[in-house]
Amino acid sequence: AWSIERPPGDTAGCTFCHTSSEERCGTCHQRHQFDPAVARHSEQCKACHWGKDHRDWEAYDISIHGVVYQVNKWNPTEFDFSKKLADADYVGPTCQYCHMRGGHHNVQRLSTVYTSMGMSNADRGAPLWKEKRDTWVSVCDDCHSPRFARENLQAMDEACKDAGLKYTETFKVAENLMLDGMGEPMPKDLAPDWSGQHIWSLKIGAYHDGPKYGGAQGESGEFRMSNCSDIERICFESVGYWMTYIMKGMAHGSWNDATYCDGSFGMDRWLVKAKAASEQARRFTALEKETGINWVPSEFWRKGDYLEQLTGTRIVKEFPGKTIFDLCPEPGWLD
Repeated sequence: AWSIERPPGDTAGCTFCHTSSEERCGTCHQRHQFDPAVARHSEQCKACHWGKDHRDWEAYDISIHGVVYQVNKWNPTEFDFSKKLADADYVGPTCQYCHMRGGHHNVQRLSTVYTSMGMSNADRGAPLWKEKRDTWVSVCDDCHSPRFARENLQAMDEACKDAGLKYTETFKVAENLMLDGMGEPMPKDLAPDWSGQHIWSLKIGAYHDGPKYGGAQGESGEFRMSNCSDIERICFESVGYWMTYIMKGMAHGSWNDATYCDGSFGMDRWLVKAKAASEQARRFTALEKETGINWVPSEFWRKGDYLEQLTGTRIVKEFPGKTIFDLCPEPGWLD
């Protein structure tokens, strides 16, 4: 949703991958050089699987596995890419070796417990995921002992649980501010979100339910990257970026990335920023109350050339009283 919300020019990086390129053989095999040996290089995944909210390439590249790959990939005795994946005997794993085990093209079949790119508070070591965990260990034990693999996956689980505590606390700071009427600007003072609604962006279904968060019972808001309060953006980045970095780093053996850079240290910093933003808003509110100032949000939150391009603004203008969820079933609505 935070991509759909934005004008088309802003989302070139999203649409390049999340369109028909997902179903094209040429995306990985290169249409002018349709050679399986080329498609078996880890760099083929790099075009799409990197960046702020899906940090796969960075996590792999600076992990011990990625370093082994980078310093040995030109040596055919260490990485013979002429062999099928089913016959591969690499000195270290590539993306394809682990995620396309034996040449299988369903990449998520041998992947992590997906759960929104690591953003949700799922216990990946829970019995629910035992079959997936056992399958994952069966890949690691090509080179490592099953015990070693399970210990590292347990470390990933614990890192994700710690991150979940910080993410929950960050959201709680924003929630308390909103309930006390100090979240600025408030949903009613904003241009609509991409769906044409005025619901608090952190009201995600039952997580913050009820009319006090805007919207009806069970109705969800939409994460915003733009045109929202600073504290809401901090919450988005805390879960959408830092928690993802931690999960991806630990999953790929990039422990430094999961801790320093933008991992758990980044999450600490964003939690402090959320608390500081909350304290500032409360101090301002106290001063306004003491001096009799009645703060009204500036009009630029509602209008502007940029906001006019957003989906939600167009829906409100062209289909009053409706949201994108009402319009989707109607033939030709996109036209």
